[in-house]
Amino acid sequence: MDKKKFTFYYGIVLIAVGLGVFYRIPAVMPQVAAIEFFSNKLGLVKFCFYMLGIFLIFAGAVRIRQTIKK
Repeated sequence: MDKKKFTFYYGIVLIAVGLGVFYRIPAVMPQVAAIEFFSNKLGLVKFCFYMLGIFLIFAGAVRIRQTIKK
């Protein structure tokens, strides 16, 4: 597999993982709330999870765009 195809598929994987983070946040938050240390910081934890998802989707989109542009 050449580098161009690898970069394209890696971008697709990054987007899929980013979407998976968005899908899993509602299911994981009750488990995080059960941890005493994070019970007061749920807003911050949720914000960090959403930012992680956004960064993954953005990184995947940039890789795909760069691959298609070449």
